[in-house]
Amino acid sequence: MPAGERSVSGLERAPNARASLRRPAASDRRWERHDRTPGSGADANSLRFGPVKPREVPPAGESLLPPERGVPIDRQKAIAVALPCWAGWGAMIWAVLDQRTAAMDRAGLTWFRDGPGFTTRAPAYLLEAIRDVTALGGVLLTTLAAIAAIVALLFLRLRREAVLLGMTVALGWGLNNAMKALIGRERPDLVPHLTPVSGLSFPSAHAFASAMVYIGMALAFACLSRSRAARYALVGTAMALSALIAWSRVLLGVHYPSDVVAGWLGGAGWAFLAAALLNPPSRSAASQ
Repeated sequence: MPAGERSVSGLERAPNARASLRRPAASDRRWERHDRTPGSGADANSLRFGPVKPREVPPAGESLLPPERGVPIDRQKAIAVALPCWAGWGAMIWAVLDQRTAAMDRAGLTWFRDGPGFTTRAPAYLLEAIRDVTALGGVLLTTLAAIAAIVALLFLRLRREAVLLGMTVALGWGLNNAMKALIGRERPDLVPHLTPVSGLSFPSAHAFASAMVYIGMALAFACLSRSRAARYALVGTAMALSALIAWSRVLLGVHYPSDVVAGWLGGAGWAFLAAALLNPPSRSAASQ
């Protein structure tokens, strides 16, 4: 038999030789499919050995989409909340002008005080905490909070809500300053002031501004949620925070209780009323 034939038949008779020429198993090497590129001449279904490279994931910023607007502000509900606030605002103005708040104001200013000089009963750490809370209603922080909220709304492409919040804050400041000048009430001097103050007393600008800004912000961002419980919780938290800021002014002795009640009712009433009345013009301004 020729040598070439003997070698082939020998190969067929050698089981170990056939096993040595087998294709490597999947557990030995990983397979990777490569698509054919123009001009490469490679078959689209050709396979070669090599580790599989992970697919590239696009940066998260490139796939960021603006949030969908959830439920818009219910104008009827907003007006229903605003009306009792404005009724209380008007009642407090009448009571102050008719001097019917003396007993309430004295009780509110002195309940946290002791002795003939009406010194505060609050320990130092609590007094510092009260000052921190009252700072949240100051002109600087409320203005910065409103600006930050407007920028965030614009970034989220919620132009209508951004314009609405800006109009609410700008017009609200004018309303509060006009009322201060109209009433012209001086600051209380019954108890020592625990923080420096200036200007007129009625209505409290801290109470008005905190209610207007924080409730207005809550109403603006509430549209992002379709959950009624989440929207109510957000607005309720803003109302509670602004009420706490308002009462801190009484604890510091720089406002009568009637000042902060009127200020909070006016600010909250304006935030809800503006959400209902300024919605159409803000929509028109945002669409331009």
